[in-house]
Order: sequence, then structure tokens, then C-alpha cells
Amino acid sequence: MKTILVVANETLGGRPLLEKIRERAAQGEIRVVICVPRTNPRHGNVIYDEAVFDAAQVRIDLARGVLRQEGIDATGEVGDPDPYTATMDALAEHRPDEIIVSTFPATSSGWLRRDLIERIAEASGLPVEHVVADIDREGLPFTITLVLANRTASSEPLLSALRERAGSAEGDDRHLFIVVVPQEGGQGIHVQQARARLSQVVDRLRADGLLCAGMIADPDPYTAAMNALALFRVDDIVISTLPATRSGWLRADLVDRVRKASGKRVDHVEVEQTAAA
Repeated sequence: MKTILVVANETLGGRPLLEKIRERAAQGEIRVVICVPRTNPRHGNVIYDEAVFDAAQVRIDLARGVLRQEGIDATGEVGDPDPYTATMDALAEHRPDEIIVSTFPATSSGWLRRDLIERIAEASGLPVEHVVADIDREGLPFTITLVLANRTASSEPLLSALRERAGSAEGDDRHLFIVVVPQEGGQGIHVQQARARLSQVVDRLRADGLLCAGMIADPDPYTAAMNALALFRVDDIVISTLPATRSGWLRADLVDRVRKASGKRVDHVEVEQTAAA
């Protein structure tokens, strides 16, 4: 079985890369190893290591889900923030037969300005194919919904709303969900609680056959949403809260603030305390 190392970040879901992997799979059985370098968030005063790692892992999990639906064996790992170092680490670990590197066009790619393709080819001695994805112009071949929730994350009202959204997809359109759970206190038990809530909702959505991945994020829900929007290209947003009488998010006018800042469609799912529990 041929092993192909795919190195990408924001262009990982681009159509050109997906088509290139399909082309390789048509030539014979392959195993795809996905390497995504970590990227620090653009918003907030504190950088939470778990959130940085999770953001890269979300890309890997969604890509693996898409490829496995097409019968392509795929695995992945989060890499060093430097794409060259991340690639070298993945080479030593997985010993691929060839490498595919996906970037933005030269006018907007920091990787190309650092001569990444040439450096990898020279250091590895392997065939290196460069795939350019102009995501800003071409968009993504998926509909992506960002879900922001915490205490109501695994509630039935929210899950039902997401199932309904996925069921409304037309034709071959695939719906992907990125679940973001703010970690409240930002450390210790709060991180564990956020991780547990995230695991529950992702497990339940996947059990229903939905393509989803998730991450814990900055304790401030607005900052968490803005960081996610900076990292991922999403089509719409769902925010789930407790009722206004019990929700700090609603008292902080979170839904309208995210709507105005993002320019996206933002739907609000209100969950009663009993349903959230």
C-alpha cells in the first residue's frame, strides 16, 4: 500500500486537494497521512494550548471523515507550528512514498514565501506535488456549520436542530459541523468539563451519521467564536444557550454580537435547564 503524506492547513478542505487524493486512490490502494501544523489564535489575550491543538485536530478529523466515506484509509497528526518542521517530523514517523503540499496561491501563501516546497523536496528526496487552492475564490465543496455551546452542548433540542440542518442538504452537498465548547474557567476542572461535553455531543452526532469534529476554546464565548471564524470558513452559525433568565451569554448579547461581527446567518437554540441536564 502506498503511503501519501498530505501537508495542509486552511486549504485542507479545498476541492483541488480532494481531487488530487481521489486521483491517487484511483491508481491503486493508498494510505493518507494528514499533517496539519498548529496555528495560534488571532483573538484573546491568553493562548490556550488545548484550544490551539484542538483547532488543528478539527481539520484532521473532518478530513479523515470525508476520505473514509470515500473508502480511503486516512490518519493524521497535529504538527509543529513551523510547516517545515512539522513535515520533517511526519516524514520520520510515517516514511511516506510521496508528499502532497497544499497552499494558497503565491500571492497570499506564507508557506510559499518561505520556499517550503523546494525545502521539503531537497530534504526528503521524495516526489513532492504542490496543490494550489484558492479558497477565497472557489469556496469549499461542503456546507459548514459552526456550533457554539457549553452546558447545552449535548441537549436534545440542539442535536435535533443539527440533524434537521444536515437533512436539508441538497444533492451531493455534504454538511460538516464544527462544535466549539468554551472552557469557562480556562484550567483544571473547567477544561475537563468542557472536554466531556464536547465528547458527548460529537459522539452523538457521529452516531447519527453526521460528519463533525469539535474543539474546546477560549473561556469567553465571543472570543471563542471569533477565533473559530478566523480559523475556519463557515457558512452559518448555531449558538445554543439556556433561557435568558439563566444565560450569561444572552445577558452579554452574544447572539447579536456574533451576528454583527461575522455577517453570517446565526440561529439561536434555547434549551430549558431540564433538557440541558
